[in-house]
Amino acid sequence: MGCRLCRSKYCDGKNCQIIGIIKKYSPKKVDTHFFGSSPPAVFVGTYNYPNVYAGILAPALHDEFSYKNDSPEEWFREKLSIEEILGKRSSMIYSRFQNSVKQRGKFIDVMQEISMSSRICDVEFYLKEKPRLEISFNSFRAPIGNPAPLKKAVVTENIKVHNKVEKFVGDTDIKSTDSINELHASGIPVTNISKLLSSGLLGMKKNRKLTPTRWSITAVDDIISKKLIDKIKTFPIISDYIVFHDEYLGNHYEILLIPSVWGFEVIEMDSIFNVWQDYENYFGKKGYASSVTGAYYANRLGACEYLAKIKRQASVLVLREIKDAYWAPCGVGILREVTRSAFNNKPQAFITEKEALTDIQNRIKSPLYFSKSRILNEKKEQLLLNKFLA
Repeated sequence: MGCRLCRSKYCDGKNCQIIGIIKKYSPKKVDTHFFGSSPPAVFVGTYNYPNVYAGILAPALHDEFSYKNDSPEEWFREKLSIEEILGKRSSMIYSRFQNSVKQRGKFIDVMQEISMSSRICDVEFYLKEKPRLEISFNSFRAPIGNPAPLKKAVVTENIKVHNKVEKFVGDTDIKSTDSINELHASGIPVTNISKLLSSGLLGMKKNRKLTPTRWSITAVDDIISKKLIDKIKTFPIISDYIVFHDEYLGNHYEILLIPSVWGFEVIEMDSIFNVWQDYENYFGKKGYASSVTGAYYANRLGACEYLAKIKRQASVLVLREIKDAYWAPCGVGILREVTRSAFNNKPQAFITEKEALTDIQNRIKSPLYFSKSRILNEKKEQLLLNKFLA
């Protein structure tokens, strides 16, 4: 039947690599009362919505580097391996409670205070029982480990809050979309913005509520990129076909900028040629990217940030080849970072589409990408129509 954690049909679970990592990095002795340094890290689940589980993540000790435990930006910057990421996630206790998303429970104030912090904050935890040493995975968010019911939590120091965060948390008359865009423009990391949204700290007072972490991650990526797309549509179109590429943890990206009006497409393929694909034209995407899901919006944000920076317009084709080296999901945050990194690399420019696709094909295994691309196929149809009408 395969392993419950790594999902491999070749693993019986007894010698699972992931279970080995959990045993290696999980706290060896955790009492029901401990002091921990939250990265800061908070998590809101989706199960039983609107009565969700929410809580605070922290190692069971003071650790001045614990901010790295909950930051895809830091993982990519240091090029951490999957084992190192899982190790950091396994080292934290998820002290959780159940709460309606609309109601202020006794733990909400502490959770919100932690999510506002711009640096690690020491917290005193009282648990109802010792944590279960386990870890759960989801393609949207980073792995969550060692859950335990929370009895009491107290922040034991004065937290430091960025002045822009303080401003928009305190302003209950501004829409969350405006707050999110302003925070992004101010240089607040996307990961931190999603924590604020998840904790119910952004938006108009009547609309504030806890938002499941996986929803807040995608919402922030979507809101920021939509704002940037409005700007991008006013810029001149690029003149060449431009190719970017990068890879991290077995996620290989090839990104093609096409001389055309705004359009965006993501096609993903794994080692056994399963394909996921989502697309939008100049007028935007109708509905949710149900095939590629959260990665679509993370990739789109990286592309939009680049085009807004160079003040140019283009259609964007993102190709992701998922290699066997990506043996445990680490969340869409790392996919956003590898996309951003690709745009920081020196690009290659080509006069024709054929030259650009030939260059890309030298670095990926499957030729099916190009035949499936709606952006490329629609561009061909437009050319044929133009010739017919000429």
